[in-house]
Amino acid sequence: MTRVFNFSAGPAALPESVLRQAAEEMLDWHGSGCGVMEMSHRGKEFMSIIEQAEADLRELMAIPPNYRVLFLQGGATQQFAQIPMNLLGGGSADYLVTGAWSKKAFKEAQRLAGPLGGAVRLVGSTEAEGFARALRADELTLDPRAAYVHLCTNETIHGVEVGDDGLPQTAAALVADMSSHILSRPTDVSRYGLIYAGAQKNIGPSGLIIVIVRDDLLGRASPLTPTVMDYKVMADNGSMLNTPPTYGIYVAGLVFQWLKAQGGLAAMERRNIEKAALLYDFIDVSGFYRNTVEVGSRSRMNVPFLLRDEALNDAFLAGAKAAGLTQLKGHKSVGGMRASIYNAMPIEGVRALVDYMRGFAAQHG
Repeated sequence: MTRVFNFSAGPAALPESVLRQAAEEMLDWHGSGCGVMEMSHRGKEFMSIIEQAEADLRELMAIPPNYRVLFLQGGATQQFAQIPMNLLGGGSADYLVTGAWSKKAFKEAQRLAGPLGGAVRLVGSTEAEGFARALRADELTLDPRAAYVHLCTNETIHGVEVGDDGLPQTAAALVADMSSHILSRPTDVSRYGLIYAGAQKNIGPSGLIIVIVRDDLLGRASPLTPTVMDYKVMADNGSMLNTPPTYGIYVAGLVFQWLKAQGGLAAMERRNIEKAALLYDFIDVSGFYRNTVEVGSRSRMNVPFLLRDEALNDAFLAGAKAAGLTQLKGHKSVGGMRASIYNAMPIEGVRALVDYMRGFAAQHG
């Protein structure tokens, strides 16, 4: 069997050792006589899995004790509605738009604000510039009385990233969509009121969403909120008001253990800086490829790039696939190429991509 270097933006590559362990335990998890996807979510076996997964995630991210960890369903897109339902409380919320996903979050909140008796404000957007950078603090006029401030800290499609040092200064609760860079670097969780992340990029299979929410933000849900979407109800029930995505949680737990074995998030950040620098440095000097994102806003996880001649796109993708480099086509809304180099992508994969890009440029330049 030959495995490719998979640059998919999500669902994305998982560590091979995690996949092998999951395969080995598929029919018999730790002598239980059945696989994880077959066992009761309330049985002692699965309870030990979810409890260990939460403990490992708390250790990796240094999550303070006054935050709840929820393992939910519906993906990050469901959170675009679930967040205002739980947090708006008839007040207002500020939204920062730096790419396709934060724009979608704003549009959904805008649609729901009226029925929820509140309002949402667009306090900054880089859409007019093609979503080519993050917003600067001096561009924002935030409402200190806002129920929350929402942003996406890594825009998967446009390749724009914001670290803790680029967060807006506000007394309001920061709500962050971290789907495509969670666990790729240390994060000061205490700076946020709520963090959410779809699993299918740096955590595990699609179908699982992780929400990390501060205790004081629980119990604020609108009466219109379905019970299964109420954070407090889910927290009070240990994420088990209904059957949770058990297999996704199990694989996420294996990924958390893998991350710990790699040295934790500080070690992953060093690797991710090295991988991103290798690819961006080549793009910048190639004269054949270009990335349009402002240098200080470039994502370490998602690297979109354009060829000098778009007529060569199909040939580039075909050659890459033949070389064992897959899922490099850019999102349909922006075109071009995109290499997603999440935690599970080894530096050997990035080197192979750069070697292929160099050869293709030499052939077609």
